[in-house]
Amino acid sequence: MALVPCQVLRVAILLSYCSILCNYKAIEMPSHQTYGGSWKFLTFIDLVIQAVFFGICVLTDLSSLLTRGSGNQEQERQLKKLISLRDWMLAVLAFPVGVFVVAVFWIIYACDREMIYPKLLDNFIPGWLNHGMHTTVLPFILIEMRTSHHQYPSRSCGLTAICTFSVGYILWVCWVHHVTGMWVYPFLEHIGQGARIIFFGSTTILMNFLYLLGEVLNNYIWDTQKKPPSRQDI
Repeated sequence: MALVPCQVLRVAILLSYCSILCNYKAIEMPSHQTYGGSWKFLTFIDLVIQAVFFGICVLTDLSSLLTRGSGNQEQERQLKKLISLRDWMLAVLAFPVGVFVVAVFWIIYACDREMIYPKLLDNFIPGWLNHGMHTTVLPFILIEMRTSHHQYPSRSCGLTAICTFSVGYILWVCWVHHVTGMWVYPFLEHIGQGARIIFFGSTTILMNFLYLLGEVLNNYIWDTQKKPPSRQDI
């Protein structure tokens, strides 16, 4: 028996994301006042994705608790829709985008922090908030994957969805540059156009790889190739 029920963990994680988002939005940084505001940063978009995802997880837990033993077919149908939405969000957005943000941020940070997170930001963003945005995302999503079984969509649909998200964000970054004349991330200012194209293409490929990694990890944890999930895994 788990020391902490997974339902309690989800509520705690959801509350932590709400706290991180509120504290982040309360910070008066110059970049928040420019075109696109916080929405031009993938880190902020990822925080919203994670908060919405865990919100759906909590709602699914509550719905499951309320419908258990009721025998109401309509409620069961709505619960199945919630579970499908939860699983789709983890597969297509929460896992690949969350892991991408953590991995790419800390790799570039280790090479040259000024390229991704200038030291000037330390005057605005406390260390705990930085880790809340760029570190804890990974263990939180791994905890969710380990505590609950998730049904992945067909591979073609999943890869199409993550590609659409990746290309959409790249186009958004390019549009912000077109409007403001400045790149969202400092390192993009220091590389040529050809290098940017290669970087954007590489990030899309990496997103696809992370989607596949999530699928393999989910199958490994729950051994879905050998046995169907039981109701308690939901």
